[in-house]
Amino acid sequence: MPRLSMIPTIAREIALRQHQPRIPEPMVMDEQDQVDAFAEAGRIDGIMAASYLFQSARISQAIQGCSHVIDLGCGPATQLAQIAELNPGIQFTGIDLSEEMLESGRQYISDLGITNVKLQLGDITNLVDYVDSSIDGVISTMVLHQLPEFQMLEATFREVARVLKQDGALYLVDLGRLKSPKSCKFFAHLNAAHQPEAFTEDYLASLQAAFLFEDYQQLTAKILSSQIKVYGTFLMPVMTVVKSADRPIPDDLRNKLALMRRALPKNYRNELDDIRLFMYLGGLRNDPFRKK
Repeated sequence: MPRLSMIPTIAREIALRQHQPRIPEPMVMDEQDQVDAFAEAGRIDGIMAASYLFQSARISQAIQGCSHVIDLGCGPATQLAQIAELNPGIQFTGIDLSEEMLESGRQYISDLGITNVKLQLGDITNLVDYVDSSIDGVISTMVLHQLPEFQMLEATFREVARVLKQDGALYLVDLGRLKSPKSCKFFAHLNAAHQPEAFTEDYLASLQAAFLFEDYQQLTAKILSSQIKVYGTFLMPVMTVVKSADRPIPDDLRNKLALMRRALPKNYRNELDDIRLFMYLGGLRNDPFRKK
């Protein structure tokens, strides 16, 4: 995610006129070494800690009052587990095409003793297990770039619109495609010294595979409710959020989020605060980490 020290890189990025070509990723990560590296580097106390806590807080705001929420492309369930722990009164179903990822997630959830999550094999572009207007909330974190084609992203949006109840909660977040290969390499290698090489390679491939911010704007306007809004990090939408309106969160949850932020190591806490700032400047207000 953007940090204040990245302003020169962001300025160069803005100066470029053309987006780099999209390089799609495989839709399913099923090589065991890939799964293991992704899960190991990406667990909740690792290099993704700041991003996980930001998304968990924002998702918690969106899904208050829901009884059942589905997570599209849950992977090894690291993000989903944290969200479920923060919202024990909600039942969650994680959906993924990789049985290897799901097995990793099931073990993780079992180890944590979480009881309000189940994981199932499924295709997020065709939610055949769910009837129309049957789901209170839909979430997805950093997975949509794995869809090989724009048409599959559109199919996913249509399935979300189909299964979501009227006025249901929605929070989709993913990377935004950058304009130059150099920028992709810069972001992918920021933490290369502290993560497995396979994780760095996957992050680079993800940045190259991301859809445009404008793609999300187009599909939101075309398919979703007019109440759904699209936000991106300020100046350069390296992170794009498609979401329904925030709902009030209980004081005890807000206090817990503040404690979790303070418990982060200083470097991760600073990274979280940078994400908060860049998303705030990009229009995403009502910060859940602020005291009322």
